[in-house]
Amino acid sequence: MFEALDIGMNALNSATELASVLLQEGTGGNAPAIPKGSGAALGIGLAAIGAGYAERGIGSAAVGALAEDSISTGIAVFLTVLPETLAIFALVALFV
Repeated sequence: MFEALDIGMNALNSATELASVLLQEGTGGNAPAIPKGSGAALGIGLAAIGAGYAERGIGSAAVGALAEDSISTGIAVFLTVLPETLAIFALVALFV
């Protein structure tokens, strides 16, 4: 369990370092390495990829549970669509 936590913390530290490097000023001007529009598009794209990755596992588990009649269809659909809120929040953050 602690090994997974260490991996997560290492990934978070790497992402923080990458963000600080990308937002630093360029060599010749005062612009960051990634402009605002490109950063927003990258953030929304990564959020959508993460939601799709999460739905892969949840969807297969929900179909298996439905086949065994252990959960209702509404709960299975709710659990499958729940990760999509990540992409919706990314779109909301774009316009705020």
